Amino acid sequence: MNLFRPALSLGLALAFFVPAPASAYQIDCAILLCLAGGFPPSVPCTRARAEMIRRITPWPIEPPLQIWRCPMHAAFDLPATQRPVAHLYQIAATAAQAPRHPALPPSEAKLVDQLVQVATGEYSDGNQTADADISGPEFDFVRSIRVFSVEIARQHWIGGDNDTCNQSQRVRVGSYGIQGNFGWRGSSVAALPAAFEGLEGWADYSTPDGSHCPGIYKRSVFIEWHDHEGGYGFEQVDY
Repeated sequence: MNLFRPALSLGLALAFFVPAPASAYQIDCAILLCLAGGFPPSVPCTRARAEMIRRITPWPIEPPLQIWRCPMHAAFDLPATQRPVAHLYQIAATAAQAPRHPALPPSEAKLVDQLVQVATGEYSDGNQTADADISGPEFDFVRSIRVFSVEIARQHWIGGDNDTCNQSQRVRVGSYGIQGNFGWRGSSVAALPAAFEGLEGWADYSTPDGSHCPGIYKRSVFIEWHDHEGGYGFEQVDY
């Protein structure tokens, strides 16, 4: 039985109802936790998902999860067995063994509070890395995030003496490194996920005639991810 999802549902649902100064709230901690749980239905996770999508809406396109803004280690120096992911499993195990109460026990509430609320302070806008080791498979959901920026995908048939399917494309993909650093590289229409919509009929070089080269003009940003259990999610923003 995977105990990660109950941890998120319990921890997020209760922790976000604890009054806290707005300046102490860090949206990237919420994005991290809600993303892991597949954005379970809740007000905080709805807000976290909306912020993630806002960041990839042109222009500019920002990293959807800025994990360096959620201090999982620096804000509270704990042994490895008490780091964020371990806390989630502990909370889940407790929830599975006992009836749920209107509020978490003080010890568990403190752990959740440490996960989703951080001390106020200045954070760099630079592309940094997580301040805790996230190289393990439990954080693969972070590295599953990919952002495709289709700056232009145009196709039309040119008839006459030089019948051809004229195409132009400029596509970039943003992804995360082993420690949560985000970077861009060149890509192509062919690499777009199957869930991407609007390029049906994009021809390959074997196109025999104009009937196989419909007119297409597309500009879009597409984000995809997998949660901690492998569930797939995506969002497409056309412009």
